[in-house]
Amino acid sequence: MDDQYHAGFGNFFSSESLPETLPTRGNTPQKVARGLIAEQLNGSAFTMKRKDNFRTWFYRMGPSVVGSPFRYLAHKYQSGAFLENKPLAPEPLRWSPLAFAEDQEDFVDSLFPMVKGGSVDSMAGLQVHIYRSTASMERKVFCNADGDLLIVPQQGKIQIDTEFGPMGLEPGEIAVIQRGMLFRVCHKEPKAYGYVCENFGEHFELPNLGPIGANGLANPQDFLVPKARFEQIDGPFSFIKKFQGHFWESELESSPFNVVAWRGNYTPYKYDLRKFNVINSVSFDHLDPSIFTVLTSPTTREGLANIDFVIFPSRWLVAEDTFRPPYFHRNIMSEYMGLIHGAYDAKGEEGFAPGGSSLHNCMVPHGPDREAYLKGINEELKPSYLGKTLAFMFESSKTMIPAEIALTNASLQQNYRSCWRDIPVGFSHP
Repeated sequence: MDDQYHAGFGNFFSSESLPETLPTRGNTPQKVARGLIAEQLNGSAFTMKRKDNFRTWFYRMGPSVVGSPFRYLAHKYQSGAFLENKPLAPEPLRWSPLAFAEDQEDFVDSLFPMVKGGSVDSMAGLQVHIYRSTASMERKVFCNADGDLLIVPQQGKIQIDTEFGPMGLEPGEIAVIQRGMLFRVCHKEPKAYGYVCENFGEHFELPNLGPIGANGLANPQDFLVPKARFEQIDGPFSFIKKFQGHFWESELESSPFNVVAWRGNYTPYKYDLRKFNVINSVSFDHLDPSIFTVLTSPTTREGLANIDFVIFPSRWLVAEDTFRPPYFHRNIMSEYMGLIHGAYDAKGEEGFAPGGSSLHNCMVPHGPDREAYLKGINEELKPSYLGKTLAFMFESSKTMIPAEIALTNASLQQNYRSCWRDIPVGFSHP
């Protein structure tokens, strides 16, 4: 294991970049070692049940309250993105990969809104963005006060610097930066492209396994959190905060990544999707996609998710007398899909390319295209390996409204319905 990280999910961690920095008793001594100050970051209300109480103590060079007053920042893509009172047709939608902008854009500059369901005020729902950046953030930091950010890279290695320490991230991995955490994204390659799910509801957690038992799906020990590393850099830093759906900018006199030590259970984390333990049918029938859930954001209603993050990775297909591709269906949930690499087994490579996405809202029918359907009913059913593929889905109980800019972008496919055209009708009657 890379010694840059601790391992685990939801545990209580501590990390110090200089020895003998963490207090030996309690969290707020009268004087913190090395002249630091103690500051707590809470990801839950103070009086939540112990198992649901998330907080971390920082021991940093200066408090995060320092900075100039915030001024409104008109974001190139996000400002006025959604017209929520406009009627939404119950249509299936699909987008080709978005083009990179001609001008250089960093992670925050490039955030392109795709769909939104729920709201910040209701503390439920989500918003999906695509980032396509060509520059590191350098002297710029970002904080989302509206919700957690699940980052899914599709192209390009990046490094996410956080108050807790740095995390490297590449396609095939994911990272979660929880609400209120400061971070910046730096490039390891010229271009970076990927998806961001902004979660307004309950924090992500591992799904219950039920009759699966103690093991399977994503294992807790495979989640990694960063080790403490501080920087002591003076000079102006641009601080961007997303608050109540709008972007605001302040100026800091020094780097906010000045945390020398920390301890708590409210942390950023990353996970390698290649470590996901796939569960599937070994007899007959195509099982529901819920068996591929990596993380879930629950609601108060058992089994009804605010968000399920589901993946469709490489796997063996062995079910007998079964239509193996995803079946035709209508769903009470709404589904936003993306493709990291390879081909999705229900769609052709041309229509659903890596970096593309699709939206099937509540009760919008969808399923395999003509070619996938014909292959599924005619192929010889022997054990086969579905390899070199990784697709994902953000599934939500909230209806997702596309952003105006997403509906007018050239990447929106005007002929998506044509993929189901000419599916043969095999019905015969004596």
